[in-house]
Amino acid sequence: MVSTPSHNTSRDDTLCRDTQLCAFEFRVSEEEGGQRLDHYLVARQLPPSRSQIKKHLDAGCCEVNGVVARPALRLQRGDEVVFLLPAPQPSQVEAEDIPLNVLFEDDELIVVDKPAGMVVHPAPGHRYGTLVGALLHYCETLSGVGGELRPGIVHRLDKLTSGVMVASKTDAAHHGLAAQFAAHTIERRYLALIVGRPAKASGTFDTFHGRHPTDRKRYSSKVERGRRAVTHYRQIEALGAATLMEAQLETGRTHQVRVHFADAGHGLLGDPVYGRAGRDPDLRRIGQALDRQALHARILAFDHPCSGERLRFVTPPPADFMQAVEALRRAAK
Repeated sequence: MVSTPSHNTSRDDTLCRDTQLCAFEFRVSEEEGGQRLDHYLVARQLPPSRSQIKKHLDAGCCEVNGVVARPALRLQRGDEVVFLLPAPQPSQVEAEDIPLNVLFEDDELIVVDKPAGMVVHPAPGHRYGTLVGALLHYCETLSGVGGELRPGIVHRLDKLTSGVMVASKTDAAHHGLAAQFAAHTIERRYLALIVGRPAKASGTFDTFHGRHPTDRKRYSSKVERGRRAVTHYRQIEALGAATLMEAQLETGRTHQVRVHFADAGHGLLGDPVYGRAGRDPDLRRIGQALDRQALHARILAFDHPCSGERLRFVTPPPADFMQAVEALRRAAK
């Protein structure tokens, strides 16, 4: 269970030296017993990234049964875990006047249609031209929970993936959205152009998800251990040597849709990391013209974190995606 934000600074200084922003409180179930504390917290899909969670654990910002705990502690059934986030640092990202396609906005959050080619937040080699930079220019405030490089960011899309995203303006909205992502109550549906045609028109990928054993820049579902990844899929249209699919995410692992289809032998058209066009000249030509993975986040639905109203946003695929679909239709004839 995620607690409501707390600004109480009366706790013992040894737990965390910074002013506390909020507390996340959990009770370890029988199935979760035996896990390392750091692995347990990462699996909760909290707002901080994996590296940020480790940083906060090393700083002593987590108690188990009232005692400051270290990352390697093995949890037992019934343990009470309290993870405190320190106050965020001011963002060091520069605001940039970049046009945004805003689908919805109020005092708590903003929903946008991210174009392919835009990086969500600054990273090595991508300091400028990010969605965060554009949001900082457009919005007066963004939540600080994500850290100084990721203000407002609750979830991400890959640079070369287009589609609908939500960002938070307040910390309360951020925590409310993060709780829904962790509980898998947010509806996320993608359109994908895959190479070939699956044996079944619909089904579910339910696998482990982890780093590729030989290429650390890639992920794989063919690992012996890792985080659970679940993708439900269905065929929308057969396009000769390719297929237009809908993928609905139950979990949200890095590159999840791309990895699941690629490991099933049907990589996404144009995917520079996981895709394979094979020898088909039409697929190679269309994939090269697209010049990115054919993946679009079409639907995002969630409960407003403050009002409770169910919100649902549907975005059409961009022109390059539809041009690839039309080219595949012509080639199929």
